[in-house]
Amino acid sequence: MNSGGRIVVLDGHTLNPGDLSWDGLRALGDCEIHERSAPAELFDRLKGAQATLTNKVPLGRELLERLPDLRYVGVTATGFNIVDIEAARKQRIVVSNVPAYGTDSVAQTVFALLLELTHHVGHHSATVREGKWARCPDFTYQDFPLVELAGLTLGIVGYGRIAKKVGAIAEAFGMHVLVARHRLDLQSPYPIAETDEVFRRADVLTLHCPLTPASKGIVNAERLALMKMTAFLINTSRGPLVDEAALADALNSGKIAGAGLDVLSVEPPPADHPLYRAKNCFITPHYAWATKAARQRLMDVSVKNLAAFLAGSPQNVVS
Repeated sequence: MNSGGRIVVLDGHTLNPGDLSWDGLRALGDCEIHERSAPAELFDRLKGAQATLTNKVPLGRELLERLPDLRYVGVTATGFNIVDIEAARKQRIVVSNVPAYGTDSVAQTVFALLLELTHHVGHHSATVREGKWARCPDFTYQDFPLVELAGLTLGIVGYGRIAKKVGAIAEAFGMHVLVARHRLDLQSPYPIAETDEVFRRADVLTLHCPLTPASKGIVNAERLALMKMTAFLINTSRGPLVDEAALADALNSGKIAGAGLDVLSVEPPPADHPLYRAKNCFITPHYAWATKAARQRLMDVSVKNLAAFLAGSPQNVVS
C-alpha cells in the first residue's frame, strides 16, 4: 500500500467525539470517517479500502476473505480480539494495536470508584443540595460509615502496566499491596500470594488481567465467599472476569461490602441487569480509558502505526 490509499475509520465516535483532530490521519491518504458502522454496512464501506481503523467493530473471517484489497487493520485499542487474527494472517493483512495509552487514566478510575465506595461523595453532595445539611442539628453528618484507605490491603489480580500504576498510587494512600501469583516467575516489589489467598486477605480487590479461558469467571461464588464482609471489588479490566449473578448475590446478602465496575460482560448491558439493583454497587459506562489525554495518545499512536506501515516498518504488530 502506498500513501494516498483509501483509509476507512469504522467507528470513530468513541475515539473522537469531536474534541480531537483527524488531520494526522487524513494526511496519510483518502480518509473516510464513520462515527459508527452496523454489520450490514461493513462490506460496502470496506470494499476497495487498503486500510481500516476499528475500535469495537468486529472484523471476522467471512468479511476479511471478501476484502482482497485490505492490507492493514489498525485497532484503536489495546485489546485486539475483535479481529480474526488467523484470517488476517492468512491474507497477509497487518494488524496493529495501541498498547499502554490508557495506563494513567484507568489507574485513576480505579481510585475514583474506590473513593466513591469509601466516602460516597456523590450521595453526600446530593443530600447537601437537597437541604439535609441545612436541616442538620450538628455541623456534620455521615449517611454511611467512612473508610480510611491507609493501612488497608489492596489485592491485585493481574500484574501488568496498569496494575503497577495502581500499586504505586495505593502506596501513596498508605495501603499495603498484595499481588496474586499468575506465573511462577512473577516478580514484584510487593508481596506475592496465591490467588485464593489474595481474595482472603484483601480489603480491596482490583482486577487487571486480560480475558482468557483461564481468567473468565475468576471472580465466582466460591472466591467471593473467601472475601471479607468489609471488602470491596473493583473491575476496570474485562466484564466476563466476574460472574455477575454471583456478585449481585454477594452484594445483596452482605458477603462483601461493595463493588465498583467500569466493565460488564455485555456492553451496553440489558435493562434488567442484576447488578443495577445490587446493594452498594457503582457502575460506570466503560469510560476509564476515555480521558481526553488518553484518547489523544490513542489517536497519535494509531496515526503513527499506519504511517509506519506505509513506510514499510510496521510497529505494534499483533499479526
